[in-house]
Amino acid sequence: MTATDNHRMRALDVMRGITVAAMILVNNPGSWSHVFAPLRHAEWHGLTPTDLVFPFFMFIMGISTAMSLRRYNFTLSRPLAAKILRRTVVIFLIGMIIDRIAAFCWGTTADGPWLTGGLGAALDCSHIRILGVLQRLALCYFFAAIIGALCSRRVIRAFIIVALAAYSAILLLCHGLEFTDDNIIGVIDRALFGENHMYHQHAFGQRLAFDPEGLLSTLPSIAHTLIGFLAGRMILSTKDLRLRMLNLFVAGTAMMFAGLMLSYGLPINKNIWSPTFVLTTCGMASAMLALLIWVIDVKGSGGWSRPFDVFGINPLFLYVLSDVIALVLAVTAGDAPYQFFVGLLHDPTVASLAYSLSFVGLNWLIGYPLYRRSIIIKI
Repeated sequence: MTATDNHRMRALDVMRGITVAAMILVNNPGSWSHVFAPLRHAEWHGLTPTDLVFPFFMFIMGISTAMSLRRYNFTLSRPLAAKILRRTVVIFLIGMIIDRIAAFCWGTTADGPWLTGGLGAALDCSHIRILGVLQRLALCYFFAAIIGALCSRRVIRAFIIVALAAYSAILLLCHGLEFTDDNIIGVIDRALFGENHMYHQHAFGQRLAFDPEGLLSTLPSIAHTLIGFLAGRMILSTKDLRLRMLNLFVAGTAMMFAGLMLSYGLPINKNIWSPTFVLTTCGMASAMLALLIWVIDVKGSGGWSRPFDVFGINPLFLYVLSDVIALVLAVTAGDAPYQFFVGLLHDPTVASLAYSLSFVGLNWLIGYPLYRRSIIIKI
């Protein structure tokens, strides 16, 4: 734990807080059968507001990585390498531990959950999921930090272009756009990990061993984080707030335009983390950060955003905690909290949203004392 840095960019903290709150919201509906359309992921191709949450967080992580590396003068040293490796391992292991907590609470099989759980299920590693959201964050942080410390901005830009171009070619040539067993992303994951260690995804009435956080699709995710890293370098090198905002807005508009135009040949798809998904969501994230800088830092109209500061200063801690709380509630209370809202509101979909908002509020209440004491729990 460390005291809050008084020089933190508040617009970035607010955007991080909004993103984490949204992550908790969309991950915890009262009922998965009754969810408003904007709070669902696109089944395959396409983009919903929910699909923006994870890529926004990764873009912000790239910016934060740049600000962290500034203390080391963007030079890889033994202390920095140790810090990067330690943080990567911790985040990756937390992701796997949460998978085992879920197994303890519910139990898991390759075909879905079964209500046995217990210590035996938690210790049974024959169905442990290797990759996942936190695991992807860990890998992208590791490679973005190492590349950011070793390479100039020109080399990083070249890496992003080459990585996205190469990944595009792989998708187009190896069934990467199809939701089938022939999709190269699934083929690689099945060969390396086996179906029992993968996420099983539903789409078009099918259920396949296909991981939206697959190993191959981590490549464009690294490029995604590096785009955020370059945005962070630009922020650090630009002292004038208006110029900082303008640069983010121009870059964001260019990326959005490129992503949308290229989507006619290479669809926007979160499940495969398509290059058009990278460009479009990074563009939106950059434009949103520019807007927040204008509203909060330039105009000084930031009173409305104070509640998001609670999530913004302890993002990973509260996100991980929300997963644990959700599992505990599911086992101890079942759907009783959701049914309470159904009885109160008489509409299952509205009740589902009310439960989600209440769950976000519960996590906010846990994070508020940390915020008041300016305590950051680093993961």
